[in-house]
Amino acid sequence: MFKKKNRNNISKIIENNLDYLVRFAYFRLGERSEAEDVVYDAILKFLERNPNEIKPESIRLYLFRIVHNLCLDRLRYGKRELVLDDNINIEETPDDLYDLEEIERINDFLISLPQRESDVIRMRIVDNLSFVEISKILSIPQSTSKSRYKSGMEKLRRMVIKNKL
Repeated sequence: MFKKKNRNNISKIIENNLDYLVRFAYFRLGERSEAEDVVYDAILKFLERNPNEIKPESIRLYLFRIVHNLCLDRLRYGKRELVLDDNINIEETPDDLYDLEEIERINDFLISLPQRESDVIRMRIVDNLSFVEISKILSIPQSTSKSRYKSGMEKLRRMVIKNKL
């Protein structure tokens, strides 16, 4: 089915992005196990298609797009409030950038924003995606992703200032 060289490249790309994909899903779904399930489903969907037809540099973006769509499906059909799972193992996240208290604080602010703005901010800051990648994942123009980011960040600044006073 897959050429051996392509299979190794695809496996390496998936392995290198696995933690990012799980974290991406986790911040949208709020449960570690559900995020892992979504990523697993996304990888299976990806492999069901012919990955050899996808350029290696596009695989990461393609996987993020599938995970994003699966998260939206889960949220759409199982509407619930986002609650962070206390059992998330932050040490497993790449670069070990965040502590749980900080994640909860940031998430509280982001929940109060419109979802379209909070999604772009999470993708840009938490998932470290470029505006080009964000626009492709969300199927919006790059200028829209930038304006949503700017608008959301301005609202966050006002919230932080208000809460410090």
